[in-house]
Amino acid sequence: MNKQIKSFLYNLLGFLPFYVVSYLLLYNFTNLTGFWVPLSAAVITTILAPKFQHVRQAGGDKIYMKWLFIKGIKEVK
Repeated sequence: MNKQIKSFLYNLLGFLPFYVVSYLLLYNFTNLTGFWVPLSAAVITTILAPKFQHVRQAGGDKIYMKWLFIKGIKEVK
């Protein structure tokens, strides 16, 4: 599996748990209705979820991660 697909899967697996939890919390504990619940959950998740990016460099392909709760940018092995 190449690094580009791996970074996409990492993004997906990092996004889904935050989205499901925020969707359920918003649905059960707020008065939001209609498309506002999934839209608000997506915005919250976009802020909270880690971001993975595939970068092509001279030394080879690498995956980097940036997250609100971790200082700086980390390389994923």
